[in-house]
Amino acid sequence: MTALFMLMPEAVGTIAADSKATIIEQLARRFAQVYALDETLVHERIEERERLGSTGFGRGVAIPHARMPDMTRPVAVVLRLEAPVAFDSADDMPVDIVFGLLSPEQAGAVHLHALAAISRMMRDDKMHAALSDAPSDEALYALLANVLDRDAA
Repeated sequence: MTALFMLMPEAVGTIAADSKATIIEQLARRFAQVYALDETLVHERIEERERLGSTGFGRGVAIPHARMPDMTRPVAVVLRLEAPVAFDSADDMPVDIVFGLLSPEQAGAVHLHALAAISRMMRDDKMHAALSDAPSDEALYALLANVLDRDAA
């Protein structure tokens, strides 16, 4: 079995942001740079999804996601925030980890399975703490890649 989504090392990073809007801008920029996607379209699709209801998952995590045309498989970006930011989360807690997911427009079940896998990973207190405490972006990616490889086996 393969991983439910692609996560490139360059798609993982630590950022400074002061608002939900800034987070979404930086998320769209990272998706565009790493996966050669249209930054404006990514931003529009994520914003469109956020208008349906916040993707602030709770427990300090947001999972902004959208479906995109002309994609062949789901891709992810993970941003750790230097300081927590309000994200209209279900539990009213600010977020410090943002796990973005883009999937092909017609990938209904695949998209939902990928979201569920991210949700399971982020509900794990030890994993959340490890991601928050990772000493570098490389270490952050290594933690995520290890879990994704294990889950795909």
